[in-house]
Amino acid sequence: MSKYGNKITMLDGHKFDSLAESKYYEQLKWLKQAKQIKSFKLQPRYLLQEGFKKNGKTIRKVEYVADFEVKHLDGSIEVIDVKGVETEAFKLKRKWFDRLYLYRLSVIAFDENLGFIEMDKLKKLKRKAVKKGAKRSVRKRPPRR
Repeated sequence: MSKYGNKITMLDGHKFDSLAESKYYEQLKWLKQAKQIKSFKLQPRYLLQEGFKKNGKTIRKVEYVADFEVKHLDGSIEVIDVKGVETEAFKLKRKWFDRLYLYRLSVIAFDENLGFIEMDKLKKLKRKAVKKGAKRSVRKRPPRR
């Protein structure tokens, strides 16, 4: 187990960083077989910054490795990352990726009740649930006499 609680999973000879990621892989295989998507790639790499030398030091290139790249029937490409937690490093790489590439980057999470859902939508739903819970817990007291 990692520090984020994900379990490394092997499926079809591929290593996935989490059980959710392997489940999404199975979903993509089904979509391809059902001819809902053209194709998909595992672990595509996107260059964010070339390596360079400065003051005699070699600075390595910066890459973003997504979980999947999906080619849809209309020819559009969607980059997909399955996340349980959005780290600060990922948030920076996401901004960098959005600046450099035209592809749509979808960050999705797996929820036991909802299945796969975009991370931003899941966060909104959780905030709403917390607000509702807070409203319910506040009781109005009867007026004093």
